[in-house]
Amino acid sequence: MSRDELFGQFNGSVKEKSSRNTLGLVATGLVGGSLVALYSVAAPFVAPALRKVCLPFVPATTAQVENVLKVLCARSGTLVDIGSGDGRIVIAAAKHGFHATGFELNPWLVWYSRYKAWREGVHRSTSFHISDLWKVSFAQYSNVVIFGVPQMMDQLELKLARELPSTAKVVACRFPFPTWVPEHTAGEGIDTVWVYDAATFKSNLHYGLTSNTTFAKQDSTDSHT
Repeated sequence: MSRDELFGQFNGSVKEKSSRNTLGLVATGLVGGSLVALYSVAAPFVAPALRKVCLPFVPATTAQVENVLKVLCARSGTLVDIGSGDGRIVIAAAKHGFHATGFELNPWLVWYSRYKAWREGVHRSTSFHISDLWKVSFAQYSNVVIFGVPQMMDQLELKLARELPSTAKVVACRFPFPTWVPEHTAGEGIDTVWVYDAATFKSNLHYGLTSNTTFAKQDSTDSHT
């Protein structure tokens, strides 16, 4: 083989390798760009907003929504979903005659919920607010739905017992409250919901506070005798 032929063969090999490298870089760039774009769209929905207690967004299942509506079928009036996510509980409740409100700290989810409510034709009977649940009073609501996590339930017990009217009902999804005794439950597994009567847990709170006060006074008296 002549020198020219060897040189031509070498150049062809180099060009072929360079072409493969270029195609590889282009493919990598396209995949990487697609992943970045997907993350940019999805991240605001799946990432938890900054909260006192971290609550990642996990959409309610169809069965959970149905169970919530089932246990509240004899109820009416105002309803609030604490940590309303993409608004599916609020929208479903509005379709069943409730004036429903959602509180959610993630602004992307709130805006998306408002759009969904408008698209479903219930925007006049729903409202969504960007707010930390610990900075909101729930005194005006007669029905409360909460998808919480165990770390927050004991604190939320005290807040709701102090703020809610005695006629209110509270529906806990995924996790029950630690000390309240449910009036009844519906569903099973992850779709279980627990229903609590405000008159019961408010009286228990009052009894607990009265007992603690009595014991504190007694201890104070004993210490001075």
